Amino acid sequence: MMSILPTSATSLFPSACSQSSDESVQLQRGETPLSTWTPVTAALLTYLAVVFGTRQVMKDRPPQRLNTLFRIHNVILSAGSGLLLALMLEEILPIWWSQGTFSAMCASTSWTPRMETYYMINYAFKYLELLDTVFLALKKKPLAFLHVFHHSATAMLCFTQLNGKTSVSWVVIVLNLGVHVIMYYYYYATAGGAKIWWKKYLTSMQIFQFVVDLFVVYFGTYSHFVTAYWPGLPAPGDCSGAESSAIFGCALLSSYLVLFINFYIQTYKAPARGAKKAVANGCVHFN
Repeated sequence: MMSILPTSATSLFPSACSQSSDESVQLQRGETPLSTWTPVTAALLTYLAVVFGTRQVMKDRPPQRLNTLFRIHNVILSAGSGLLLALMLEEILPIWWSQGTFSAMCASTSWTPRMETYYMINYAFKYLELLDTVFLALKKKPLAFLHVFHHSATAMLCFTQLNGKTSVSWVVIVLNLGVHVIMYYYYYATAGGAKIWWKKYLTSMQIFQFVVDLFVVYFGTYSHFVTAYWPGLPAPGDCSGAESSAIFGCALLSSYLVLFINFYIQTYKAPARGAKKAVANGCVHFN
Protein backbone atom coordinates (compact mmCIF):
# COMPACT_ATOMS: atom_id res chain seq x y z
CA MET A 1 0.00 0.00 0.00
CA MET A 2 1.05 3.57 -0.58
CA SER A 3 1.68 5.42 2.67
CA ILE A 4 0.55 8.98 2.99
CA LEU A 5 3.00 11.78 3.53
CA PRO A 6 3.31 12.99 7.15
CA THR A 7 1.68 16.25 8.03
CA SER A 8 4.81 17.92 9.33
CA ALA A 9 6.12 21.07 7.66
CA THR A 10 8.89 19.15 5.98
CA SER A 11 6.46 16.79 4.29
CA LEU A 12 3.88 19.42 3.39
CA PHE A 13 6.66 21.38 1.70
CA PRO A 14 9.01 18.76 0.26
CA SER A 15 12.68 19.56 -0.18
CA ALA A 16 14.09 20.45 -3.57
CA CYS A 17 13.53 17.73 -6.12
CA SER A 18 16.15 16.95 -8.69
CA GLN A 19 15.10 17.23 -12.29
CA SER A 20 14.05 13.96 -13.86
CA SER A 21 15.70 12.35 -16.84
CA ASP A 22 13.07 13.85 -19.15
CA GLU A 23 13.96 17.30 -17.77
CA SER A 24 10.50 17.89 -16.33
CA VAL A 25 10.44 20.90 -14.04
CA GLN A 26 9.67 20.02 -10.44
CA LEU A 27 8.82 22.06 -7.38
CA GLN A 28 11.73 23.39 -5.38
CA ARG A 29 10.58 24.87 -2.10
CA GLY A 30 11.84 28.40 -1.61
CA GLU A 31 13.28 28.58 -5.12
CA THR A 32 10.21 28.01 -7.28
CA PRO A 33 8.13 31.21 -7.24
CA LEU A 34 5.12 31.11 -4.91
CA SER A 35 6.18 27.80 -3.38
CA THR A 36 5.93 28.82 0.31
CA TRP A 37 3.23 30.40 2.43
CA THR A 38 4.81 33.86 2.75
CA PRO A 39 4.84 34.84 -0.97
CA VAL A 40 1.48 33.14 -1.57
CA THR A 41 -0.17 35.09 1.24
CA ALA A 42 1.50 38.31 0.04
CA ALA A 43 0.35 37.71 -3.54
CA LEU A 44 -3.27 37.08 -2.56
CA LEU A 45 -3.37 40.08 -0.22
CA THR A 46 -1.93 42.18 -3.06
CA TYR A 47 -4.67 40.83 -5.33
CA LEU A 48 -7.35 41.97 -2.89
CA ALA A 49 -5.69 45.35 -2.41
CA VAL A 50 -5.39 45.92 -6.18
CA VAL A 51 -8.98 44.86 -6.84
CA PHE A 52 -10.61 46.95 -4.13
CA GLY A 53 -8.17 49.80 -4.67
CA THR A 54 -9.05 49.82 -8.38
CA ARG A 55 -12.73 49.86 -7.51
CA GLN A 56 -12.20 52.94 -5.35
CA VAL A 57 -10.13 54.70 -8.04
CA MET A 58 -12.82 53.95 -10.63
CA LYS A 59 -15.62 55.18 -8.39
CA ASP A 60 -15.81 58.62 -10.03
CA ARG A 61 -14.40 57.60 -13.42
CA PRO A 62 -16.15 56.19 -16.48
CA PRO A 63 -15.91 52.41 -16.95
CA GLN A 64 -13.13 51.14 -19.18
CA ARG A 65 -14.14 48.89 -22.08
CA LEU A 66 -10.80 47.07 -22.59
CA ASN A 67 -12.57 44.71 -24.97
CA THR A 68 -9.52 43.69 -26.99
CA LEU A 69 -7.37 43.00 -23.92
CA PHE A 70 -10.23 41.14 -22.26
CA ARG A 71 -10.77 38.91 -25.28
CA ILE A 72 -7.04 38.19 -25.58
CA HIS A 73 -6.95 37.28 -21.88
CA ASN A 74 -9.85 34.87 -22.28
CA VAL A 75 -8.62 33.20 -25.46
CA ILE A 76 -5.21 32.62 -23.84
CA LEU A 77 -6.85 30.94 -20.85
CA SER A 78 -9.25 28.90 -22.98
CA ALA A 79 -6.54 27.67 -25.36
CA GLY A 80 -4.01 27.21 -22.56
CA SER A 81 -6.49 25.14 -20.55
CA GLY A 82 -7.19 22.97 -23.58
CA LEU A 83 -3.50 22.33 -24.24
CA LEU A 84 -2.75 21.55 -20.59
CA LEU A 85 -5.78 19.25 -20.44
CA ALA A 86 -4.50 17.29 -23.47
CA LEU A 87 -1.00 16.98 -21.97
CA MET A 88 -2.30 15.77 -18.61
CA LEU A 89 -4.57 13.19 -20.23
CA GLU A 90 -1.68 11.98 -22.36
CA GLU A 91 0.31 11.34 -19.17
CA ILE A 92 -2.39 9.91 -16.89
CA LEU A 93 -4.47 7.75 -19.25
CA PRO A 94 -1.70 5.13 -19.79
CA ILE A 95 -1.30 4.90 -15.99
CA TRP A 96 -5.06 4.49 -15.60
CA TRP A 97 -5.12 1.83 -18.34
CA SER A 98 -2.20 -0.17 -16.95
CA GLN A 99 -2.78 0.17 -13.20
CA GLY A 100 -6.54 0.62 -12.85
CA THR A 101 -8.71 3.40 -11.45
CA PHE A 102 -7.78 3.14 -7.78
CA SER A 103 -4.03 3.13 -8.40
CA ALA A 104 -4.32 5.95 -10.92
CA MET A 105 -6.12 8.07 -8.32
CA CYS A 106 -4.35 7.00 -5.13
CA ALA A 107 -0.90 5.52 -5.80
CA SER A 108 2.07 7.83 -5.36
CA THR A 109 3.34 6.54 -8.73
CA SER A 110 0.61 8.58 -10.45
CA TRP A 111 2.45 11.71 -9.31
CA THR A 112 5.02 11.53 -12.10
CA PRO A 113 7.64 14.23 -12.81
CA ARG A 114 5.69 15.36 -15.87
CA MET A 115 2.44 15.52 -13.92
CA GLU A 116 4.16 17.68 -11.32
CA THR A 117 5.25 20.02 -14.10
CA TYR A 118 1.67 20.21 -15.37
CA TYR A 119 0.41 20.84 -11.83
CA MET A 120 2.83 23.76 -11.58
CA ILE A 121 1.60 25.22 -14.88
CA ASN A 122 -2.00 24.87 -13.70
CA TYR A 123 -1.02 26.60 -10.46
CA ALA A 124 0.54 29.47 -12.44
CA PHE A 125 -2.71 29.80 -14.41
CA LYS A 126 -4.52 30.59 -11.15
CA TYR A 127 -2.55 33.81 -10.79
CA LEU A 128 -3.20 34.78 -14.41
CA GLU A 129 -6.90 34.19 -13.76
CA LEU A 130 -6.83 36.80 -10.99
CA LEU A 131 -6.82 39.37 -13.80
CA ASP A 132 -10.48 38.44 -14.34
CA THR A 133 -11.33 40.47 -11.25
CA VAL A 134 -9.13 43.40 -12.26
CA PHE A 135 -11.02 43.61 -15.55
CA LEU A 136 -14.31 43.64 -13.67
CA ALA A 137 -13.10 46.45 -11.40
CA LEU A 138 -11.89 48.53 -14.36
CA LYS A 139 -15.21 47.96 -16.12
CA LYS A 140 -17.05 48.98 -12.93
CA LYS A 141 -18.91 45.67 -12.75
CA PRO A 142 -20.21 44.48 -9.35
CA LEU A 143 -17.74 42.26 -7.51
CA ALA A 144 -19.61 39.23 -6.20
CA PHE A 145 -18.28 37.53 -3.07
CA LEU A 146 -18.35 34.18 -4.90
CA HIS A 147 -16.06 35.52 -7.60
CA VAL A 148 -13.46 37.15 -5.34
CA PHE A 149 -13.42 34.32 -2.79
CA HIS A 150 -13.29 31.61 -5.42
CA HIS A 151 -10.41 33.10 -7.40
CA SER A 152 -8.20 33.72 -4.37
CA ALA A 153 -9.08 30.46 -2.61
CA THR A 154 -8.46 28.36 -5.73
CA ALA A 155 -4.91 29.65 -5.98
CA MET A 156 -4.40 28.59 -2.35
CA LEU A 157 -6.03 25.23 -3.05
CA CYS A 158 -3.63 24.49 -5.91
CA PHE A 159 -0.70 25.60 -3.73
CA THR A 160 -1.61 23.22 -0.89
CA GLN A 161 -2.28 20.25 -3.15
CA LEU A 162 0.93 20.77 -5.12
CA ASN A 163 3.01 20.90 -1.95
CA GLY A 164 1.08 18.06 -0.32
CA LYS A 165 1.35 15.87 -3.44
CA THR A 166 -2.21 14.64 -3.16
CA SER A 167 -2.49 11.90 -5.76
CA VAL A 168 -6.15 12.61 -6.61
CA SER A 169 -5.27 16.16 -7.71
CA TRP A 170 -5.28 15.27 -11.39
CA VAL A 171 -8.98 14.33 -11.31
CA VAL A 172 -9.97 17.72 -9.91
CA ILE A 173 -7.64 19.60 -12.24
CA VAL A 174 -8.68 17.71 -15.39
CA LEU A 175 -12.35 18.45 -14.73
CA ASN A 176 -11.56 22.09 -13.96
CA LEU A 177 -9.53 22.50 -17.15
CA GLY A 178 -12.36 21.03 -19.21
CA VAL A 179 -14.78 23.56 -17.74
CA HIS A 180 -12.29 26.38 -18.28
CA VAL A 181 -11.94 25.64 -21.99
CA ILE A 182 -15.67 26.25 -22.35
CA MET A 183 -15.98 29.03 -19.78
CA TYR A 184 -13.22 31.25 -21.09
CA TYR A 185 -14.43 30.69 -24.66
CA TYR A 186 -17.86 31.88 -23.47
CA TYR A 187 -16.40 35.12 -22.08
CA TYR A 188 -14.27 35.58 -25.20
CA ALA A 189 -17.28 35.15 -27.48
CA THR A 190 -19.75 37.25 -25.50
CA ALA A 191 -17.21 40.08 -25.21
CA GLY A 192 -17.24 40.11 -29.01
CA GLY A 193 -21.01 40.45 -29.08
CA ALA A 194 -22.03 36.81 -29.54
CA LYS A 195 -25.36 35.75 -28.05
CA ILE A 196 -24.91 32.40 -26.34
CA TRP A 197 -27.93 30.59 -24.95
CA TRP A 198 -26.18 28.03 -22.75
CA LYS A 199 -24.93 30.34 -19.97
CA LYS A 200 -27.21 28.58 -17.45
CA TYR A 201 -25.68 25.21 -18.29
CA LEU A 202 -22.20 26.52 -17.58
CA THR A 203 -23.22 26.88 -13.93
CA SER A 204 -24.79 23.39 -14.00
CA MET A 205 -21.51 22.04 -15.37
CA GLN A 206 -19.63 23.68 -12.52
CA ILE A 207 -21.93 22.17 -9.92
CA PHE A 208 -21.56 18.72 -11.49
CA GLN A 209 -17.78 19.21 -11.46
CA PHE A 210 -17.78 19.92 -7.73
CA VAL A 211 -20.00 16.90 -7.01
CA VAL A 212 -17.49 14.64 -8.79
CA ASP A 213 -14.57 16.46 -7.13
CA LEU A 214 -16.05 15.90 -3.69
CA PHE A 215 -16.74 12.23 -4.33
CA VAL A 216 -13.12 11.74 -5.37
CA VAL A 217 -11.45 13.76 -2.61
CA TYR A 218 -13.68 12.37 0.15
CA PHE A 219 -13.11 8.86 -1.16
CA GLY A 220 -9.34 9.38 -1.17
CA THR A 221 -9.33 10.98 2.28
CA TYR A 222 -11.57 8.24 3.70
CA SER A 223 -9.38 5.54 2.18
CA HIS A 224 -6.27 6.97 3.77
CA PHE A 225 -7.64 7.60 7.24
CA VAL A 226 -9.34 4.21 7.44
CA THR A 227 -6.21 2.41 6.25
CA ALA A 228 -3.92 4.40 8.54
CA TYR A 229 -6.01 4.67 11.70
CA TRP A 230 -9.10 2.38 11.55
CA PRO A 231 -7.98 -0.75 9.67
CA GLY A 232 -11.09 -2.61 10.81
CA LEU A 233 -13.30 -0.53 8.53
CA PRO A 234 -13.66 -1.38 4.81
CA ALA A 235 -11.33 0.49 2.44
CA PRO A 236 -9.74 -0.42 -0.89
CA GLY A 237 -6.28 0.78 0.22
CA ASP A 238 -4.27 3.85 1.11
CA CYS A 239 -4.30 7.12 -0.83
CA SER A 240 -1.13 9.17 -1.20
CA GLY A 241 -0.73 12.79 -0.14
CA ALA A 242 -0.40 15.01 2.91
CA GLU A 243 -3.29 14.70 5.35
CA SER A 244 -3.52 18.44 5.95
CA SER A 245 -3.77 19.09 2.19
CA ALA A 246 -6.49 16.47 1.82
CA ILE A 247 -8.58 17.92 4.65
CA PHE A 248 -8.16 21.46 3.32
CA GLY A 249 -9.22 20.32 -0.16
CA CYS A 250 -12.33 18.57 1.19
CA ALA A 251 -13.38 21.64 3.18
CA LEU A 252 -12.79 24.18 0.41
CA LEU A 253 -14.43 22.15 -2.35
CA SER A 254 -17.42 21.60 -0.06
CA SER A 255 -17.77 25.36 0.37
CA TYR A 256 -17.58 25.81 -3.41
CA LEU A 257 -20.45 23.38 -3.96
CA VAL A 258 -22.64 25.17 -1.42
CA LEU A 259 -21.82 28.61 -2.88
CA PHE A 260 -22.43 27.58 -6.47
CA ILE A 261 -25.71 25.84 -5.67
CA ASN A 262 -26.83 28.96 -3.83
CA PHE A 263 -25.78 31.09 -6.82
CA TYR A 264 -27.72 28.83 -9.19
CA ILE A 265 -30.87 28.98 -7.05
CA GLN A 266 -30.67 32.74 -6.60
CA THR A 267 -29.99 33.35 -10.29
CA TYR A 268 -32.14 30.82 -12.14
CA LYS A 269 -34.75 29.49 -9.72
CA ALA A 270 -35.75 32.61 -7.81
CA PRO A 271 -33.84 35.41 -9.53
CA ALA A 272 -33.92 38.82 -7.94
CA ARG A 273 -33.74 41.75 -10.30
CA GLY A 274 -30.28 42.68 -9.07
CA ALA A 275 -28.98 39.13 -9.50
CA LYS A 276 -30.27 39.03 -13.07
CA LYS A 277 -28.54 42.27 -13.85
CA ALA A 278 -25.30 41.10 -12.25
CA VAL A 279 -25.18 37.92 -14.31
CA ALA A 280 -26.12 39.77 -17.49
CA ASN A 281 -23.20 42.11 -16.90
CA GLY A 282 -20.86 39.16 -16.43
CA CYS A 283 -19.91 39.97 -12.85
CA VAL A 284 -19.52 36.34 -11.80
CA HIS A 285 -16.76 34.42 -13.52
CA PHE A 286 -16.96 30.74 -12.77
CA ASN A 287 -13.62 29.16 -12.00
